[in-house]
Amino acid sequence: IEGTTTPISFVADVLFPYARANARAHLAATYHTQQTREDVALLRAQINKDLAEGVPGVVPLPPSNATDQDKVIDALVANVQAMIDADRKLTALKQLQGRVWRRGFESGEMKGEVYDDVVQALAEWDTKGIKSYIYSSGSREAQRLIFGNTADHGDLRRYLSAFFDTNVGGKKESRSYYEIWQTLGVDSPSQILFLTDVYQEATAARDAGQQQSNYSHHPLPCLISLFYITDRTQHFVQITSTPSLKSSQ
Repeated sequence: IEGTTTPISFVADVLFPYARANARAHLAATYHTQQTREDVALLRAQINKDLAEGVPGVVPLPPSNATDQDKVIDALVANVQAMIDADRKLTALKQLQGRVWRRGFESGEMKGEVYDDVVQALAEWDTKGIKSYIYSSGSREAQRLIFGNTADHGDLRRYLSAFFDTNVGGKKESRSYYEIWQTLGVDSPSQILFLTDVYQEATAARDAGQQQSNYSHHPLPCLISLFYITDRTQHFVQITSTPSLKSSQ
């Protein structure tokens, strides 16, 4: 999403600050719900892992049976804000951010931003029977919110068949792309086209067995179709003219 379908500035200047500013209010309002208890348990596991690994700036949490809710929330917020500031791609963080962002999208405080050419390409691919999917370090909930509540194009989820997040693995890990291929159920990985503006993600997808072509038209030998976006002034709609997309998802 970030830098590929959506301006980096929207993520850095809108989404992250909103989550940072509203994490406390969300935790306080929902602390005793089952969903937030699960979110807190996931954060606690990550924080304990960070403490064991000596990650700088980690704040220990009071024990899980602590009765002072405010102290637990204070420690959670301190850790969440540090994770956001470090732009860490953690499932525990992204899950909580998605919950917080939902409040913003549902209240109308936020609207998603998607490049115009992305919308044009999604619509064109849809008419050709080409399925589109999102794979992001942001939670699936956050992905649905961004594409379901855009400022200029309304609900774009009609063009999207499924959403993947770091529950399938990190975006720089080859195994993640293998898992996505298996989930989509296509016969050959060459039927999948992956688009990214991050080189390490491109090489991970390539190593998973994808045939890769570069958005700047420099082919790389692999098995799954891939465009590595080196210049965002090039439009998504240009991709529809490439032979590799004719049988791609």
